[in-house]
Amino acid sequence: MVRLVPAVSRAADVLELFLGEDVTLSASEIGRRAGMPRSTAHELLTTLVQRHYLVRHAGEETTYALGPKLLELGSRYQQRLEFAAEADAVARQVAAECRETVHVAVLDDLDVVYVSKVDSTHSVRLISEVGRRLPAHCTAVGKVLLAGLPDDELSARLGGRRLVALTPHSITSRAVLREQLAAIRRTGVAHERSESNPDAGCVAAPVVAADGAWVAGMSISIPSSRHTDAAWRVWEELVRRGAAELTRRLGGSPLA
Repeated sequence: MVRLVPAVSRAADVLELFLGEDVTLSASEIGRRAGMPRSTAHELLTTLVQRHYLVRHAGEETTYALGPKLLELGSRYQQRLEFAAEADAVARQVAAECRETVHVAVLDDLDVVYVSKVDSTHSVRLISEVGRRLPAHCTAVGKVLLAGLPDDELSARLGGRRLVALTPHSITSRAVLREQLAAIRRTGVAHERSESNPDAGCVAAPVVAADGAWVAGMSISIPSSRHTDAAWRVWEELVRRGAAELTRRLGGSPLA
């Protein structure tokens, strides 16, 4: 059974009172509707005002209204929804052209997390899912995202941590990884063959935010049975174009 934190639940109860028609509420009204003692309501309101989740209006009776921090959080949530929708739309376009599995992923510490996926139309295809997590150094999309980190941040994340191997072809040397990341920064594209899956490979390119940060990566994943030098060149061009299109949709400037 999940155990809820009472103080957090009470704070949420207070904020959710403003989902109704009332734009402002007095302390006494908030305490009455939330079913809490006056002292508890006062402590919660003071904390929420200090953290900018509520604002206090002085007058004949002090009232409270939603604060700017909630607008900031709502804006971030909206951006996330827009990103997911745009990522899905562009991934579908790329998948329609190449008929292979297309992913969009973001970086979480030293892992990649897949936020969008469109399946290959081939009968032999890769099995994956949105929300899946893999070591970044073992995937092309992960290498793209590691390459986008400032060198001091990359060093801090790597620290003394061991680079795990998912297959015999996985990179386990920091020196080799850094060489590949330097090449990715120059070319704007990453490759991986049998490093995360012994029977597959992928090619990836960065999605660039308005501030120039490499905030996501797009990849095309292909079973090894369909690997040819000519096909790799086609997939590389398609993933570059796809990542550039998603970059434009998010207000960024594609890599030159």
